[in-house]
Amino acid sequence: MNGFLNVLKPPGMTSAAVVAVVRRLTGEKRVGHAGTLDPEAAGVLPVMIGKAARLFDYLVDKEKIYVAEVAFGTATDTQDATGTVTARGDNYPSREAIAQAAQQLTGHILQRPSMYSAIKQDGTPMYERARRGETVEVPLRQVWVESIALGEEMPDHGMMLTVHCGKGTYIRSICNDMGDIVGCPAHMRFLLRAKSGVFDLSTAITLEEAAALAEKGELGHHLLALDMPIGHLPRLDVPPFLEKQVVNGVKLPAKKIRGAAELAEDTPVRLYMKGEFWGMAVRQGEELVWKALLAPDEANQPGQ
Repeated sequence: MNGFLNVLKPPGMTSAAVVAVVRRLTGEKRVGHAGTLDPEAAGVLPVMIGKAARLFDYLVDKEKIYVAEVAFGTATDTQDATGTVTARGDNYPSREAIAQAAQQLTGHILQRPSMYSAIKQDGTPMYERARRGETVEVPLRQVWVESIALGEEMPDHGMMLTVHCGKGTYIRSICNDMGDIVGCPAHMRFLLRAKSGVFDLSTAITLEEAAALAEKGELGHHLLALDMPIGHLPRLDVPPFLEKQVVNGVKLPAKKIRGAAELAEDTPVRLYMKGEFWGMAVRQGEELVWKALLAPDEANQPGQ
């Protein structure tokens, strides 16, 4: 089985646990996720199966969309509902005040995530050190927030938010900082990742749905094609007379492939032959050099 499975991860489950379930359902050892989602969060978790794992470096996951609930009245050490309360307040903000705070938290902003984050320091995740009782000083980091739209007001002083942001943005830190701005402690009560790169809720399936498909032998039909998430990269079509070189994974003459000679050095490119995706290469001098040779296997192609 080769391709991407867009899993709708439930809350309370780690990304690693999702990978373990998919590995069992597919019988494929080469399974990994393309971007961690916090255990308490739900939403889109792209899972790479088989040859798809070799395309990890070419995926674009900079664009994220989250739906979150910010809850005013308490702040926690984890900045979400799983943590210990560190501050309380009852100066609950108006919708207008929250909207103004949201404006201050858009654009290039500095964040200091919770010490219970997956950010690594000296190779160790911060949360592991925090759970050992160590005092962890998390450095400020710059992130990009495209927009924060206010949604429905929720019970117990909550407000739904839709956040369009870049990679590495901590939504729980946005909720915490929003509380600081309006003068009322706050934390993140709920989080759903609605989009990660090209993966969104429209193609996501639950693990229960995946298990039912696997039982009927149909899970492979629901995998997303290997080249689906890398359509942002240039495509070149290799002429059939170079088939032997392609099959053997040897360097290809750039001048024999339309458009190859014009490529900038080391630009990743998708290579196709007879309409089938064969993998990734870069131009080095007068040749195209393979970076990931993924010979098509008709028996394992999505939709076959």
